[in-house]
Amino acid sequence: MYRINKATNDVIKLEQRLFKELKIKEREHLQEWIAKNPDMLGEELLIIQKEFSGFSDTSERLDLLALDRDGGLVIIENKLDDTGRNVVWQALKYTSYCSTLTTNQIIKMYQDYLDRWGQGEDAKENLLEFLERDEEELLLNRNDQRIIFVSNNFRKEVTSTVLWLLEHDVQIQCFRAIPYSMGEELYLQMEQIIPLPETKEFMIDIKEKEKEEREKSKVVEETETHLVKFWSLLKQDLHNHNIEFLERVAAKPYYSTGCWKGSGYFGFCIGGKHFRVELYFSNDPEKVIIDAMLKHKTEIENQFDGEIIWERLEGKKASRIRHEMPSSIQDKLEGNFSDEKYWDELILWYRETMVKFYNAVYPVWEKVQKEVS
Repeated sequence: MYRINKATNDVIKLEQRLFKELKIKEREHLQEWIAKNPDMLGEELLIIQKEFSGFSDTSERLDLLALDRDGGLVIIENKLDDTGRNVVWQALKYTSYCSTLTTNQIIKMYQDYLDRWGQGEDAKENLLEFLERDEEELLLNRNDQRIIFVSNNFRKEVTSTVLWLLEHDVQIQCFRAIPYSMGEELYLQMEQIIPLPETKEFMIDIKEKEKEEREKSKVVEETETHLVKFWSLLKQDLHNHNIEFLERVAAKPYYSTGCWKGSGYFGFCIGGKHFRVELYFSNDPEKVIIDAMLKHKTEIENQFDGEIIWERLEGKKASRIRHEMPSSIQDKLEGNFSDEKYWDELILWYRETMVKFYNAVYPVWEKVQKEVS
């Protein structure tokens, strides 16, 4: 890895290090970095437990437990300079323990985590906000669980086992964490090595849990199918109009899709009762970013033809700037996403609105990133 020096038009090579040389510890440092910045693993994750040892009839303790945007459990195991030989077996045991967790048990686990490590937030409220679902749609751990390994070095016996499990539809990712130094400055590079990002996504069969309500599960499945189909159509429409927002984004069964610009996420969102476009900051606990953007509030609002809502989200890690579909259009569409006869109009609104929103907000966001970095 090299550091760019624009002043001298040159690059400076950073020294690759080992964690032990830097006196970096697994739980005290690497685990905390991931817990505070789970997006370093390439997606939006919500950490719901760490150092969890609450499994029945065992004292074993998993490193981090997270939820993805689909409401699925993600087991995260961290090692420093070497994975060791038994990391896969260890993670598979934790995954089997997690496979039976119900929605209510997960909410309680997350509330315990917030009570201990958070600031008194409400677990269910946080989950509904993160997943962008209504309470009646909250169904967690419905599909097979996922595993993420993080380490500086992966032994051959580990990578061989991981690749075999991938071939048999077990969802596993390996991230290589590499520390670098230059003088007193330290840097961390996190790169996914298995499966390679450009590799075709592994598809897994959706398995229903007998203990969950069948009718509720069927509704969720139908919604997921609609979401994938709708985002695919929106992506194709943007492509047809030479708009590249979603060129590198796969259509997934989430209530939002979009692209990152630095640490800001320009998203197309389907809310419980409305449609919106937004610039979302997932890591703004001190509200430095949103306050810096607010200094340009007049400039942005004068550029954008429509109402812009500024949300500091007090007490939350995130903040956002959003524009909702006007009620005159919403009433015409009857707020109905599930009925495909409205999709052409909805896609048209998303395309035209995001272009105007982006053109008004991004020039300011580009400047603010340099100010707050």
